[in-house]
Amino acid sequence: MDPKRFDIDAPRWDQSTFTGRLKHFFNITDCRTALLPDTALDQAKELVESCRAGSLPPGTTEQQLFYAKKLYDSAFHPDTGERMNLIGRMSFQVPGGMAITGFMLQFYRTVPAVVFWQWVNQSFNALVNYTNRNAASPISNVQIGVSYATATSTALATAVGLNLYTKRAPPLVARWVPFAAVAAANCVNIPMMRQQEILNGIAITDENGNKLGHSRKAAIKGITQVVISRVTMAAPGMIILPIIMQRLERYKFMQRITFLHAPLQVMMVGVFLIFMVPAACSLFPQSCSIAVSKLEPELRNSIVSQYGDGVRYVYFNKGL
Repeated sequence: MDPKRFDIDAPRWDQSTFTGRLKHFFNITDCRTALLPDTALDQAKELVESCRAGSLPPGTTEQQLFYAKKLYDSAFHPDTGERMNLIGRMSFQVPGGMAITGFMLQFYRTVPAVVFWQWVNQSFNALVNYTNRNAASPISNVQIGVSYATATSTALATAVGLNLYTKRAPPLVARWVPFAAVAAANCVNIPMMRQQEILNGIAITDENGNKLGHSRKAAIKGITQVVISRVTMAAPGMIILPIIMQRLERYKFMQRITFLHAPLQVMMVGVFLIFMVPAACSLFPQSCSIAVSKLEPELRNSIVSQYGDGVRYVYFNKGL
């Protein structure tokens, strides 16, 4: 295989279409990759870097390169090239999310249970948000702590407040409280964890990857898209599953196996997430674009003075 004929950094599928992005994210969010040892991931990284350098081991096939790229994209950060922690990877969203979401949907009736599972969920989300941030914008430990505390407090206040408010509401409404808390917390957790990008701007480039500066408006656009994707990821399982469970619990056989309700919900959430994790990640391109005309005036003027009309759009990694 001639490495000069294989662009290891180019997406395998067209990222300008939803279908292309869906195939891409089905590939890299494959939860089976989360089971692989670090040695296998490091070997994949070595093969990717060898291809970039134009030197491949003899006998390397195109299929091996595609598989190495899959492992690399699933486990290594696109900005730093460093291996991401296991729990924060998108490939861990299905096993991690199904367990936590399943228990949130099962244990929603008492305040202590609501507090505990919302705390677990926000701890998980904070790690995922930090892992998948745009790494070009550093964040201090103090800012991480404040972000985590704020998001967790928002989730707990929403969940506990709605839990008490819905005591007299129809049972189904109470079952939707976890989703309301998760949605509210995502609207706080992600912007707070990535506040440096909002305050100082996110790195933007031209279509050839040449750095042009930092834009706060680009950061706001990217973070907004990530929030929408995360809420969409959770919505079907947390809205539809309570309806299914409420109807199933009317049957006598379900009333006899209450001890299986929690594992049953965990498994059903997993079915939703297998499809929703890649689908939600595919809503917007990871390499996001924004028109130069929509940037901050000083940044826009700087780009126009240097490149004229040669640069009409700029690009940035919005994160996941």
